[in-house]
Amino acid sequence: MEINVSVYFILFIIYAMIGWCIEIINGLIQTKKFVNRGFLIGPYCPIYGVGGILITLLLSKYYNDPIVLFFMGIAVCGILEYLTSYIMEKIFKARWWDYSKRKFNVDGRVCLGTMIPFGIFGMILTYVTNPLIISGLDKVNPTTLNIIAIVLLVIYLVDNVISSIVIFGFRKTTVQVGREGRQDNTEQITKKVREILSSRSWMYKRLVDAYPKLKLIKSTF
Repeated sequence: MEINVSVYFILFIIYAMIGWCIEIINGLIQTKKFVNRGFLIGPYCPIYGVGGILITLLLSKYYNDPIVLFFMGIAVCGILEYLTSYIMEKIFKARWWDYSKRKFNVDGRVCLGTMIPFGIFGMILTYVTNPLIISGLDKVNPTTLNIIAIVLLVIYLVDNVISSIVIFGFRKTTVQVGREGRQDNTEQITKKVREILSSRSWMYKRLVDAYPKLKLIKSTF
């Protein structure tokens, strides 16, 4: 099957939804309650979708060398997670996840405990899920496939617009609280921001619940 833009986007959505399910299950195990993880309202975590596409594009040439594929999966997804954490911190003045207390971490952004699953994810994707998904999509009429991709894209873009309004509302709150509480420590500022956001609409409260380890970066205010 020729992998065109529509197929790549559908793959992105599928892996973003799989990632959301993984995060939900992990949350249920840790907190014993359902929490809609991620920035977006819908059931998808884009970082997993991006990781899936990067592995599909960059690592297929290692199909016959599973050991190299494993370590390249760690490298690609590890760099992706590190850069995502760094960029989000710079934009929103907050650390959304922190592995500082885990062994073998890099700046608290990535750690060995999360990087090894990246390698396993790369192997499963290459040897199992990609062949199954692509062969299934190959059976769908190309026109129908394009329509599905367009519908999914519209839904995804609308979600991004709504979620972006919420996220930048969060950023505005963090900056305002940071300026007003210059004498406060990081924990106090973070607590104030959480209290303010939790008192707003369910979308803000969902964002707070989605990132229980959220920590404001005081030095940026």
